[in-house]
Formats: sequence, structure tokens, C-alpha cells
Amino acid sequence: MSTATTTPTSNVTKRLSAIGKARELGILLALVLVVIAATAANPNFLFSADGWRDLLLTPSILVLVAVGQAIVLITRNVDLSVGSVLGLTAYLTGRLFIDFPGIPIIAVFVIAVAFGGLLGMINGALVAFAKVPAMVITLGTLYAYRGINVLWTGGDRVNASDLPKDFLALGTEQFLMIPILTIIALVVLVIAGWYMKNTRGGREFYAIGSDPAAAELYGLRVTRRLLNAFVLSGALAGLGGVLYAARYGTINSQAGSGWELDAVGAAVIGGVAIVGGVGSVWGAAIGAVLLLTINRALPILGIPDFWQRAVVGVLIIGAIVLDRVLAVRQKRKLIEARDDS
Repeated sequence: MSTATTTPTSNVTKRLSAIGKARELGILLALVLVVIAATAANPNFLFSADGWRDLLLTPSILVLVAVGQAIVLITRNVDLSVGSVLGLTAYLTGRLFIDFPGIPIIAVFVIAVAFGGLLGMINGALVAFAKVPAMVITLGTLYAYRGINVLWTGGDRVNASDLPKDFLALGTEQFLMIPILTIIALVVLVIAGWYMKNTRGGREFYAIGSDPAAAELYGLRVTRRLLNAFVLSGALAGLGGVLYAARYGTINSQAGSGWELDAVGAAVIGGVAIVGGVGSVWGAAIGAVLLLTINRALPILGIPDFWQRAVVGVLIIGAIVLDRVLAVRQKRKLIEARDDS
């Protein structure tokens, strides 16, 4: 009897896993095709020191934000405030260096990540305890956090000359031809990927996103997990804010504007279902790389700026349609398997 109940579950898991891998492979192939096409049009796109560096460096910060967004989306929620969190923490980073000269760089990282996590915790608490839809809550905090940032900065801004050279070097230096920011993003991605696949907490995110009511009945700590998901998203946006300051040097009240849509778009393009329960942080990361690589490649391919956002929109719609087709196909197969048993 035990075998009879275990086998179907195992098969479903394997099938879902296979679909996920297929989605990620498809996005990866699309990324390779974009790079090949852009390189064929202009070899400097890849075969130059700046081209190679930009290919890796440009999407690094968005990868971090998209990984956090993917975790929230997998729980059937969304975090629209990540761009504002990134902007606030970027400005906080600059102010720490200005107001506390000589402060260790590692201390700035810790403070900014903790601050981002705190902002994420506010989102999570409102969603988990007040039972208000995440889209409403995070849309509100998107504007609230941005308003705080505007009030805080006023007409001021942080310039590169205000930041330590060692800190700014993080945004430009490389190790074995790989930008430091990319290495940081990869380390975070590997840890997040391992956590989501191998730990009880990661698996519970998927269970909650697949069926919140069933997860509650099963005794999962839904409130705690939701809180954790938003804290992780906020903390990764906070880390993105620090790296944004190191990468660009100049920080004003509009830093990070629009990043929330790019993060959601990257996750959805990478195969994370907007209805939760399906996808991976690996897919979201590849989606982020594809999104920003397309933005760099389209002008080289002679496509006007006007059409760049349209192409991104078509990608997102295509990903959602594909997700729906796969879901319907999976449901039909499960029904057929049930009828045959």
C-alpha cells in the first residue's frame, strides 16, 4: 500500500522536474542564440574585453533581485517593492560612507542587507498576518519606500567621489576575467538554488505555492514561510543596492526605478509560474541574463529602441502562454494516468 501511494507522487515530481529543466534549457538556448546573433553582427559584442565583461557584469545585480523575486513568486505572491528597496539601500550605502568615514566595507554590506531584510519583513508581515494580497501590499510599499527615499535624498545625491576607492573597485575589478559582482551573484545563486532544492524550507515554499490551503491543513508553517520569503527578497534587493552603489557610483532618489518589473519579467521568462509552485531560481537568473542581454543586443541587430520593450513584452507573454500550455498538458496527463490506474 505504501508503494502504491509513493509511486504516483514520485512520478509527478519527476515529470514536474523534467518540465522545469526543459524550460530552463529553452531559455538558455534562447540566450545563446541572442549572443551568437549579436556577435555575428558585431564581433566586439563578445570577443572584446569590454564585451565579455559587460555580458557578465550587466545582469549581475538583476540576477540577485530576480532570485529573491522568484522565491516570493513560488509561494504564489509577488514583491513589487524590490526596486524601491534597492534604491533605498543604495542611498543608505552612500550615506554610511559619507557619515561614518572609515567604516569597514563589510559592515556596510551587513547593514544594507539587514536593512533590506527589514523592509522585506514589513512586506511579509502585512501579507502573512493581515492576509492582504501581496500585490496590493507591495504596490503600496513600492511608493512608500520610494517616497521615503525622495524625502531622505531631497535634491542631494551621492557621487563616486564620496565613496572609497576600494568599494568602487568591487564594481569594476575582475578575478580570472570574471567580474567580482558576477562572482557574488553566482555564489548567492548557488546557495539559493541549493536551499530551494535540498532543504525542508525550500520545499515548503513550493508546497505553499502549489496549494496554500492544503499546505495549511497539512500543518506547514505557512505564515513563517511567507515571512521568510519576503525577508529573503528584501535582503537580496538590499545586497543589490550595495552592489548598485559600487557599480554606478552615483546614487539619487530614482535609483532602482523600474527594477521591480524587470525582476518579475526575468523570473517569469525564466519559467517561474506567476501562480506559484513551479520554477526555480536558476531559471530566474537565466531570465535576468537573457532580459538584459537582449537590451544590449537589439541595437546591434539594428532594431530601434522603440521595439526593445515590445520584444521584452512579447517574451513575457510567450513565457506565460507556454506556462499555461504546459500546465494544461500536465493536468491532462495526470487525469489520463488516474483513469488508467
